[in-house]
Amino acid sequence: MRDVSAGTFEQRAHVGLQTPGLAAALGRAMDHRAVQRTQAFAGTDEPAVRAAGEAIRAHTVANLDHYLERFAENAATRGTKVVFATTAAEAVEYVLRVLRDHGAELVVKGKSMVSEEIGLNPALGSAGVEVIETDLGEYIVQLAGETPAHITTPAVHKTRGQVRDLFNRAHGADLSDDPAELTRFARGVLREKFLAADVGITGVNFAVAETGSFTIVTNEGNARMCTSLPRVHIALMGMERIVPSFRELSLMLPLLTASAAGLGVTAYVTFVNGPRQPEEPDGPEEVHVVVLDNGRSAILGSEFHSVMHCIRCGACLNVCPVFRRVGGHAYGAVYCGPIGAVLAPLLDGFNAAGDLPHASSLCVACTEVCPVNIPLHECLLGLRREIARSRATRGERFAFAWWGRLWGNARTYRWSARLARIGQLPLVRRRRIRRAPFPLSRWTSARDMPALARGSFRERWKRTEGRGP
Repeated sequence: MRDVSAGTFEQRAHVGLQTPGLAAALGRAMDHRAVQRTQAFAGTDEPAVRAAGEAIRAHTVANLDHYLERFAENAATRGTKVVFATTAAEAVEYVLRVLRDHGAELVVKGKSMVSEEIGLNPALGSAGVEVIETDLGEYIVQLAGETPAHITTPAVHKTRGQVRDLFNRAHGADLSDDPAELTRFARGVLREKFLAADVGITGVNFAVAETGSFTIVTNEGNARMCTSLPRVHIALMGMERIVPSFRELSLMLPLLTASAAGLGVTAYVTFVNGPRQPEEPDGPEEVHVVVLDNGRSAILGSEFHSVMHCIRCGACLNVCPVFRRVGGHAYGAVYCGPIGAVLAPLLDGFNAAGDLPHASSLCVACTEVCPVNIPLHECLLGLRREIARSRATRGERFAFAWWGRLWGNARTYRWSARLARIGQLPLVRRRRIRRAPFPLSRWTSARDMPALARGSFRERWKRTEGRGP
């Protein structure tokens, strides 16, 4: 995954907050997605559908080794080569080896968050291979020299005017900001790349263990061009992106598209069953599937195992008040939003991404919208506890131990509350504390703190004998 150590979330978020129009653009886009999602689930028993999706993911992940082995065996019978990569470096090296074996100079790529996770594009560029992103949003951020700002809508942070300027500058064109015109222009540029490419690389939305096939969903058809026209197709797949059979896929696929794009089904659903057979008129001569671990197996069986159920729909991003204000780049990780705030520390470690679990208001909106019922807010709280344990100094442990003792006794708790009410008096202005000394200054630097009440509930009850204020 990308280095998240360059600056803190707070610093990156400040940049996002200072970017003119970013929050408004994100808000409009996310509101539109939320409305589409509501419409997609209208007329269904949404809680039951989500519970069924959760059960499928829980069963599959609990038996992941069995289903991955079955997928590899069945894919091999169809002529697909499946390799398992323990690390990002292993995955990149395998892809480079395939490209070298075929003398590939041009690669067309469908949308793949795993490719972002392993840093594939920079690695291929360093090896002298030209890589062209063919998803329109990915193509836009590639031209901008940026990374995706959203799991499913990578260029959600860009305006039409910014896209126009990018295209005009990169291609010497004179385009307007009309979306249809911009799309037609991109289609023309990319079509030539599809026809000339040596290798196509895509992600995998779901692999099917029963048949050894896998599916890719898009609304542009670009993935189908990547899988069909080049002589070689390489698919990159997180090890958890698998279902036992088409029976489970029949639920998981519409659950993904409804949650991600508010659609019952995307415009294009591509099933890859292996390389072209002698009687078939088109398709690749070789199909390779790289199944990536890269830290995922360490999550299995842990307190945070449910995060492995994620189907990468991005619904949690769409409702997150933090994401909607600062955007995906503020997280500094490949996976942003609530799911990224959980995944990045688990995959990259607390030293690199330990601030991300605090990038949440814990409003629980992410959990309420997750199509497979991942308790994201509980995962965030669990990570906060783990990070606090790993980073606490001896002085902090001592201070919190005494605080626990103080507040664990009714008499000393009441005494400390009275003392705090007196101590806050110089700081209170209109029942709010807007500036406080260290360590509370970390809180008041970004928000106000309500003043302690003049009396506790017990004191008021005793004074009024239960008659009210």
